[in-house]
Amino acid sequence: MNSLALLEKGESVKEIQLPPVSRIDLIKYAGASGDFNPIHTIDDEAKKAGLPGIIAHGMWTMGNLAKLFTEYYEEGFIKDYSIRFKGMVFLEDRITLKATLKEKEGQELCFAVQAVNQKGNDVLKGEVVFNLYT
Repeated sequence: MNSLALLEKGESVKEIQLPPVSRIDLIKYAGASGDFNPIHTIDDEAKKAGLPGIIAHGMWTMGNLAKLFTEYYEEGFIKDYSIRFKGMVFLEDRITLKATLKEKEGQELCFAVQAVNQKGNDVLKGEVVFNLYT
């Protein structure tokens, strides 16, 4: 394991590529989150809403982004997390998660984060502030 404390501005943590988005992922997430909007699980309902097919819950993508920091939780914790949804995630999309250190001030590390689909399009962008333990 590398240490976040050793990162310099402009350096990145190891990217994570998620497995292709599956219907069962979204059904499980719907149950866990309580978000049963049928555009996330039923093809016909998504099409009635004007979508080409079911889309992943935005919070499913956002939640997965936190995986970038899982191996560093012995060093600290996510203090703040803000994102903007930039595009939709569809079944079978392959999402790559990325984080690059923007600023380092004392124990706080500010990362630019993003989730990118297989076409290279951002589906989510934002910031994570990771606080190192003293």
